[in-house]
Parts: sequence; C-alpha cells; structure tokens
Amino acid sequence: MPLRMITAAVTARAAAWAGRAFALDLRSLAAFRMAIGAIVAADAVLRCRDVPLMFGGDGMFPLEPLREYLGDPGAWSLAMLVDANWCGPAVLALECVAGLLLAAGCGTRWATVAAWVAVVSVLRRTAPATNAGDSWLACLLFWGMFLPLGATWSWDRRRGGDRGCVLSAASAALVLQIVAVYVAAGLSKCNATWVSGDAVRHALSVHDHGTPFGAWLFGSGWLSRPLSWGVVAAELLGPLILLIVPVPPVRLAVVAGFTLFHAAICLTMSVGLFGYVGLAAWLALLPALAWDRRASAAAAAAAGRLGGIATGACVVAGGLGLISFAHDLGTWRATPLPRWVATLISLPCMHQEWRMFDQVRPQAQWVRGRGELVDGRIVDVLRRGRPLADGPPAGGFCSLPHHRWHKLFWCLAARGTADAVRRSVVAALALDWNAHHGPADRLVSLDILFARQGCAADDGIEEVILASWPPRDAAGSGSLDRLLERQRSDTAAGGR
Repeated sequence: MPLRMITAAVTARAAAWAGRAFALDLRSLAAFRMAIGAIVAADAVLRCRDVPLMFGGDGMFPLEPLREYLGDPGAWSLAMLVDANWCGPAVLALECVAGLLLAAGCGTRWATVAAWVAVVSVLRRTAPATNAGDSWLACLLFWGMFLPLGATWSWDRRRGGDRGCVLSAASAALVLQIVAVYVAAGLSKCNATWVSGDAVRHALSVHDHGTPFGAWLFGSGWLSRPLSWGVVAAELLGPLILLIVPVPPVRLAVVAGFTLFHAAICLTMSVGLFGYVGLAAWLALLPALAWDRRASAAAAAAAGRLGGIATGACVVAGGLGLISFAHDLGTWRATPLPRWVATLISLPCMHQEWRMFDQVRPQAQWVRGRGELVDGRIVDVLRRGRPLADGPPAGGFCSLPHHRWHKLFWCLAARGTADAVRRSVVAALALDWNAHHGPADRLVSLDILFARQGCAADDGIEEVILASWPPRDAAGSGSLDRLLERQRSDTAAGGR
C-alpha cells in the first residue's frame, strides 16, 4: 500500500476518533451553562458573609500584603484596582449578575466573559482562602468563552435552538481540562499514603477535610482501604477510558460514575466548590445518548467551528496550561518557573495545580483562636466566643464559620508566602471582634494556634502560634515566649 494511502487512512481514523472524543452535544453544553452559572451566582452570594473581613481594605488581606502573597505581576484582579471598601462588593455584584445571566443564557457570550473576569478577580482578592474548586471554576469559564453555550435552551435562542454537536479547539480543551484534573490528582496519589489504604479514613476526619457524616460513614478501617484504592484507580483510569473508548454508552457510564463520585464529595467532605464544580463539568460531557436514546455515534456531526483568532487563543492558553501541568507534576516542581512564564500563565489564570490530597498524614489537626478578654476570660474567637477547648475542638474544622476559613488557616499553617498575610489576618479578626462586642467583652490579646497530633496512642500535641495580636514587638518575634506564657496561664486556670 502506498505511503500516501496509509497516511490518509491514519489521518481519517485520527479525525474520526477526535470527532468522537472531543465533540460536545449542544444540549449538554446548555446544561453545563445553567449549572456553572448557578454556581457563580451562589458563590457571589455566599461570599457576602465575609465582605468586611476578606474584601475590605482594613480586613484580612490588605492590598500590599496580598500582592506580596501572590508574588506575580500577572495576577490581576478588578477587586485590587483601588484600595477602597466598595471595590470588592462591586465585583461580587458583577459576579452574581453575570452568573444569573449565564444560567439564563441571556447575552451568553458576554455573560461568560464577565463571569470569568469576576471569578478570577474574586479568586485573587481572597487568594489565601481559595482552593482547587475556585481555580477549576475559572478554567472552565475560560474555555466556556469560546464555546456556544447559549446555542440551545437559552434566552438568546428562546424561539428555537440549534441541535447537534460542536467540535473545535475549545471543545477539545474543555475535555482535556477535565481529564487533566483527575490524571494529576491520581498520579500525585501514587505514594505510600494511599497504597496503605488509610488515606480516605484520615482525609474524612473532621480534623482534616471531612464532614461529620463523612467521618461517621467512612471512619471504619475496612471500608477505607477499598475506597482509597478505588479513588486512585478511578482518577487514573476513568479519564483514559473517556478518551480511548469514546463511544456514547461508555462515555455515559463514565459521566455517571464521576457524577456519583462528586455527589459523595459534596456529602462527605468540606472542600468548598470543588464537588459542585465537578458535577457541573461532567454535564458538558454527556453524550447525545443521554438526551436521545436513538442517538448514535454517526450523529456526532460537528458544527460551530471557531475562527482563527479564537482558535489561536485556545491553543496558546492550552500550551500555557500544559506547561503548568507538567511543572506541577514533574520532579522539578520545587524549582520555580521563569518569572515571565509564570506571569504568562497567570494572565489567563491557567494554573494547573491539581495535587489534591496527595499526602494525607495519619494525624488530627485543628486551629483555635485563643482570645483573652478584659475581664480575664479565655474564649475561642474563631468559634463565636465559646470557651476555649483544651484539645481538639468539638466538630473539628466543621465548627469554623465555613470552608473558606478552614482553607485560610491551612494556608497560614504552611511556611513561605503565607507569612505575608498572617499579621493582617489576626489583626482583622481582633478588630472585628471588638467592633461587634461591648466594652466588657473586648479582646486584649489574640493568638491563632494551630495544632497537630498523630494517631498513635503515645503521640503528643504539637502546637504553634501562627499569628498574634498585638504583636510582641515590631518584628513579630517572641511567639515561643508567648505560647509558654499562655500554657502556664491555662494550667493555672485549670487548677483553680
């Protein structure tokens, strides 16, 4: 057979495979649009709980410490344009309106652009309190800007929508984005922590990332082992099956499996938006078979191709995402990317850091806000002033106001860039407490304490002061002396 005929045959087969693997049904994209728009709007509403503390100029994240924390000139944000208390709420309002318009399919293209801008802006403004779910939401919205999300079931097409599928650089990027999240998470879990079979049990403790229901349901060791191994297998094999066997019944089964997986995450884990964003993402991958039982692979004719500029933008952004993906998983992860490369990745918010729960240590962790009032009482400021617990607080991290506080204190416990915002966080908490309490309940000092304790019977508690208010001196030193003073005070109070 001539080489030209072989090349033509291979090209035809590759094109047919790509058409099946990367074509997206317009009805599935409409369902994805509705879900992702609802998440964007809900995120804006829920963040209103923390506007003074997380968006105010005198809150937890003043602009100068926050810029030092971000450490990248490409980390833009509308909420950081001016140092004014109205700026953050204005961006939240934009996020809410854009999310509602996106869900309704009204001015879909511009609503998607506005939603992406707002989500990225909010993500950067509250960076120490954001997690992988927020980053994933931003990436999905970016690819959504280049997809016909409003082609059907939308206000824009209220007099009749299109039918069929779309195959373009953007549809391929959306599929690969979803695949990348699970492949990265699965590869990062190929270690002794997960092979031992105990990872799920420790991760679902309320002193890690579990809810009380998750801790109760999966707290037993016998169930933890198959689940730990099953999570790694699903994250590695599921996306590969999706790409290698792109036939409607198989794709439908994979989508159903990961939908159940994310539903379980929502019920059993405190990980913010991640579970809900995953539910929305998999809607986009539903095959035509999900909407029309008579559909077949032959019905996957592609439509709505992108123009040259949009295709180029997708290719460039995809290349930046690939660099970030390879850097995060490679052995060179500890070596920072060249500054100009990191800046280019930040501009479209294409960070691909999906090593969720790669190391789940056999230990309990908790945070306390030890506040001393003017009358000598000791309270836990992080838990609405209830008496300070001597050990792990009842309810663990679930007893904090919500998951963003959980993420914030995990971030502060990490060494490095979190140092930039520690002092402003504890100062904002102290000032907020005093602003909402009378003279008799005013704080005179506040220590944010983070503790760890191994699961062995003889393991002691290791506790450190993350931040103190007022600071001991201009350099913020003296934390060890302060901790010893507090321990002596607590011991004396317990003996009285």
